[in-house]
Amino acid sequence: MPDTIAAIATANAPGGIGIVRVSGPAAFVIAEKIFMPKRAPDWRKIKGYTMAYGNVGVPLEGGAVGEAICLFFREPASYTGEDVVELQCHGGPLLLAQVLRAALEAGARMAGPGEFTRRAWLNGRIGLAQAEAVMRLITAQSEQALRAAYTGIGGALGQEIKKIRDGLIALAAHIAAWMDYPDEDISPLRDCEAEAVLGEAEAALTGLIERSKGAQAVLEGVSAALVGRPNVGKSSLLNRLAGWERAIVTALPGTTRDTVTETVQLGNLTLRLTDTAGLRDTEHPVEKAGVERSLAAMKSADLVLVVLDASEGILAEDRALLGQCDLERTIVVCNKIDLVQGRPEAVPCKHVVYTSAVTGEGLDDLAKTAEEICQTAGFAPGEAMLATQRQAQCAVDAHAAVREALAALELAPDAVSVCLEDAVQALFTLTGERAGDAVVDEVFRAFCVGK
Repeated sequence: MPDTIAAIATANAPGGIGIVRVSGPAAFVIAEKIFMPKRAPDWRKIKGYTMAYGNVGVPLEGGAVGEAICLFFREPASYTGEDVVELQCHGGPLLLAQVLRAALEAGARMAGPGEFTRRAWLNGRIGLAQAEAVMRLITAQSEQALRAAYTGIGGALGQEIKKIRDGLIALAAHIAAWMDYPDEDISPLRDCEAEAVLGEAEAALTGLIERSKGAQAVLEGVSAALVGRPNVGKSSLLNRLAGWERAIVTALPGTTRDTVTETVQLGNLTLRLTDTAGLRDTEHPVEKAGVERSLAAMKSADLVLVVLDASEGILAEDRALLGQCDLERTIVVCNKIDLVQGRPEAVPCKHVVYTSAVTGEGLDDLAKTAEEICQTAGFAPGEAMLATQRQAQCAVDAHAAVREALAALELAPDAVSVCLEDAVQALFTLTGERAGDAVVDEVFRAFCVGK
């Protein structure tokens, strides 16, 4: 029998309401010890999806106790699939800590990161991909990411994977029966539409992989670096995208001497946008250190925004900087177009936009170009998608095994069977039905303790 766990389920900060969650076979016993309802219930007959008002048994200075509402959930109709109680009280961190301590002293143990959701998975309430979607829901920073997380929690990916997997399992079973019982009236491999089944699975996996290429950029965000010469408008552009004066802007070159990072929304993308020191030759030790950090940020970023001053045209320093960039993930931002009538000469980069940090002109073009590079332009949050690198790798492994099975059709049935087993195993791992402990641990490692 599993033990009973407890944790604070709300943020570690003052708030109107705070929640301590308790889950496990002794949840109601622990609640009886630390919660004193205004109307004494029969604890053995309390129904799920009910609540009671009372005091939580945490003696404070002066002998007072904290008011609370206790919510009751009977297994299996709870988030974890176990008996659950949630104590809702005033949201002071100290009070919540004392309520949690009372629950622990009454017989619960401290929950680990993501353990409530892990128990939901262990008890069959959700699949592993749905558990990952819960984490995406918590960390979503855009409406698109939020909608995609809801789709994942609904099990869209699991349903699509199950359809592919069931077809492969049926084919593997047919091959095994034909090989093991040659005297039975079972059609041979070439007559059981094996090629059609494998082709359908390959097409479905290809579509899923292609459709999901931009998913991680939308769900997890993209690191982006603003780089360029001093006074081309990098900090002004950061402030425009952030919606407030995040970085100091002056007419003096070299104002920004360290990296400044802000999370901003650009179209469908959430950017962790880093404003960097202006790139130029300098002997000033502080500014020189800032330039070194700028170059490091440029090399590590998923997306590089090279900012030019449209009123000055393209200078030799700009061309030298572009020579250090990976142009496939670089956008040249010709800024300050509000100061000029025409456009600068041809820019040696295929991704070029013209903007004004002062007026906001060109920011829609910047968003479209960034979405194109990150492959998020066709992102559809209502469709099944591979939302994590783990899921994507499992799908790629399954796709490779299906292709090998297609190639093996001309060789021998046992070779096809081996490839089918590899594909099915990869799909089971994706949904978590045969995932090893190391995979499961990695999925839940990033969760907060109260979830």
